[in-house]
Amino acid sequence: MKHWVYLAAISLMVSFTAHASNWNGEVLAEGLNVPWGLSYVGNNRVLVSEKDGTVGLLNLNNNSYSAIGSHPNVRVSGQGGLLDITQSPFDHQQIYFTYAKQVGKAIETTLSTAKFTQGQLSEWRDLLTTHSGSDGGRHFGSRITFDNQSLYFSVGDRGERSNGQNLATHAGTILRVTPAGQAVADNPFVADGGVKPEIWSYGHRNPQGLFFDKAKNQLWSIEHGPRGGDEINLIEKGANYGWPLTSHGKEYWGPIKVGEAQEKEGINAPKKVYVPSIAPGSLILYRGDTHPQLNGKLLAGALKLTHINILTLQGNEVVSEQRILEQLGERIRDIETLPNGEIIFSTDSGKIYRLTGGQ
Repeated sequence: MKHWVYLAAISLMVSFTAHASNWNGEVLAEGLNVPWGLSYVGNNRVLVSEKDGTVGLLNLNNNSYSAIGSHPNVRVSGQGGLLDITQSPFDHQQIYFTYAKQVGKAIETTLSTAKFTQGQLSEWRDLLTTHSGSDGGRHFGSRITFDNQSLYFSVGDRGERSNGQNLATHAGTILRVTPAGQAVADNPFVADGGVKPEIWSYGHRNPQGLFFDKAKNQLWSIEHGPRGGDEINLIEKGANYGWPLTSHGKEYWGPIKVGEAQEKEGINAPKKVYVPSIAPGSLILYRGDTHPQLNGKLLAGALKLTHINILTLQGNEVVSEQRILEQLGERIRDIETLPNGEIIFSTDSGKIYRLTGGQ
C-alpha cells in the first residue's frame, strides 16, 4: 500500500511539473516601485498604483508606461503606502484607491477616489478613513472589489491581534460601503451601538486578496496567517473568521500554536489553509475563454513562495492546488483579468507581466 501511494505521489508530481512548466510571463513594463494594484480603464490601458504613491498608466498597445500623478497623502511606512486601485463599475471616470494615511500619531488604511479623464487624475478626496489607532507599519490590507451596488475593502489587524475580535475598530475586518464610502443600510452591525457600521465580516489577520464573483454572488478572500496558516475564506455577512482565537499557524519565535484551536464553534472555517505560508498578495476568480483551463478557478499571487497559486473548486470547496511560474522567482503582488480574458500580474521587483502559455 505504501509503495502504491509513493508511486502515485511521484506520478502526480511529474504530471504537475510538466503541466506547470508550460506557463510563462511576458514582461510588459519594468522599473516600477512595487506596483501594488492594477486596474483596466478602457482603450487598452491599465492604471497602476505604485507603493511610493505614484500612479502610472500602461498602454497595452505598445507597452509604454508613464507616471500620470501621485496620491497626495500617502504615508509610506513598512508595509503601508499606496495600496489598491480600481475603476468604479458604476462610473468609469471614478477611480478608487486604498492607502496608508497619517492621522495624528496613527497610520490608517483609507479609502479615497479621484476622477480620471483625458489621461489625468483630479478631484482627489477621501471617503472613509478607517480607525485602528495603530502607529505601526504592518497589516494594512487592502484590496477593493464590488458587487452590483456596493464596494468591499479589507483592513488588516495592524499587527495588533486583539483587533481581530474588536468590532469597535475597523482593523481585522472586511468592510462594505456605498460608492460614496458610507455604511450600507443592510450591513450586519448597523444597528449595534459601539460597532463600526461598515463592518461586513471580522476575525481577519491581514487579507490582501479580495474578489466578488458576480456569476455566483460570492465574496472570496485570502489572508496572511502567522508562521503557517494563510487562509482562503468564503465571506458571509456578519461572520467571524476567528483571528486570533483560531489559527492553523505557529508563533514566529517558536513551535507554539497560535490561538485556542484551529477551528471553533461559531467561527467560519477556511476553505483552504497553507502550511507553510505562501504569503498571499492578491486573489481573483477567473472567468474567461483565453485560458479555458483556468475558467472557474481561484488564482492567488504568492509573495514569499514566488508563484501563482491555482485552486480548483468543486462547489464551494477547494479540491486541488497547482503552482505555476515558480521559475520566475518573483514576489507576485496583484493579478487582474482583462476584458479580453488575458491575465496580467505585477511583482514586487517592479515588473508587470502578461500570463502566457498553459496549453
